[in-house]
Amino acid sequence: MTHTDFRPFQTDLDADEALALLQATTNGADDGELFVERRVSESLLLDDQRIKSASYNAAEGFGLRAVRGEVAGYAHSTHMTMDALRRAAETARLAVGDGGGVLADPPPATNRRLYGDADPIAGVAFAPKLDVLRAIDDFLRGLDSRVVQVSASLAASLQQVEILRPEGMHLRDTRPMCRINISVIVEQDGRRESGSAGGGGRTGLEGWVTPESWQPLAREALRIALVNLRAEPAPAGVMDVVLGPGWPGILLHEAIGHGLEGDFNRKGSSAFAGLMGQQIAARGVTVLDDGTIPDRRGSLTIDDEGTPSGRNVLIEDGVLVGYMQDRQNARLMGVRPTGNGRRESYAHAPMPRMTNTYMQAGDTDPAAILADLKDGIYAVGFGGGQVDITNGKFVFSCTEAYRVQNGRVGAPVKGATLIGDGATALTKIRAVGNDMTLDPGMGTCGKAGQWVPVGVGQPTLMIGGLTVGGSAA
Repeated sequence: MTHTDFRPFQTDLDADEALALLQATTNGADDGELFVERRVSESLLLDDQRIKSASYNAAEGFGLRAVRGEVAGYAHSTHMTMDALRRAAETARLAVGDGGGVLADPPPATNRRLYGDADPIAGVAFAPKLDVLRAIDDFLRGLDSRVVQVSASLAASLQQVEILRPEGMHLRDTRPMCRINISVIVEQDGRRESGSAGGGGRTGLEGWVTPESWQPLAREALRIALVNLRAEPAPAGVMDVVLGPGWPGILLHEAIGHGLEGDFNRKGSSAFAGLMGQQIAARGVTVLDDGTIPDRRGSLTIDDEGTPSGRNVLIEDGVLVGYMQDRQNARLMGVRPTGNGRRESYAHAPMPRMTNTYMQAGDTDPAAILADLKDGIYAVGFGGGQVDITNGKFVFSCTEAYRVQNGRVGAPVKGATLIGDGATALTKIRAVGNDMTLDPGMGTCGKAGQWVPVGVGQPTLMIGGLTVGGSAA
């Protein structure tokens, strides 16, 4: 079955009856929709010279929502039948009660398309995908005798959605996604270290399975592993830190981005609640959430409520100027939706979520930023981290970092963690580089148990006075 076959209101649901049910469910409500989805996905993993797993999954279903004030009734089903939709309508209607709401205006229409609709799974046959994974393993083992283990994976999916609004509007989107990951473990004198690299986006796999595409990723994974092989214990203490461009924007995403999602601010649980129009960051700091970048992992032609995605400025020259909003939260705060209403699948209600969140470039040469670092850490790569949304406090582990003294980049360090809080870190940004870079397309964001693909990015930054956790004596 191809994606062109997904016409749920022609094959599974009666279009007229479904609309009548939706209208009855949302009568007296503020908002609501019927979200119908089909998703097919495939993933292949090679580990230690063996194909460890190969999976294919197909799922479809619907979610019906009715919103009244701060309450939302939501019911979903994997059964694409009118009987299931009738039962869902009874459940969702409970949130409306006696009604009294005024149905919000529908989202504006758009003819913009930010990505193609080709099936990324069918674009490359199964056997060549296995050949690519084996070729990655052979390539890395041939590059360096210290390589003892290689893991490589390919993943692709195609999500097709149709949103029915109470006004009768049908909104459709077909969303491809692909990703490649490469990890390598090296060993020397009894010491083992690892490195990884990857990429992806809303494209087909064709552009990632050629040697010209995956060999640079394999070399990068090996480079990081070899850097870590000679890394020294990281120092500990309060010191200035320079963050590299691109993927280190994950710290910005976690420590600051979540705090700028509208629901946290409406409820007063964000460290940035009540600060609209105030200076919350150093001059020169401008942060955006932009779901309109073609083919990027976090981009959306329309969000999961049907609102066209936007290029939303959150912080401008250090001043808080905007939050990310879905339709319900925007109405409750008296502002417009920003195209950030996202959900993991038909089984989840939408909420304000990030798309591609990044800091704009400044005008400082990155080399000059490093030259100004007298005693600190240059953090190039990040792994896992934890953030408390209520106060912005974060702890992030570095996967690639270097000791810097008197402007000279020295030995790599191992075991470094960065500790601080987003609100304070924003005010301590001392320099913004001119080299803004987006990540290669690897990010996945969790919130309230839901996971969605996202993008991050930033230029080289210097932040003063972060706490660095390390193990050096």
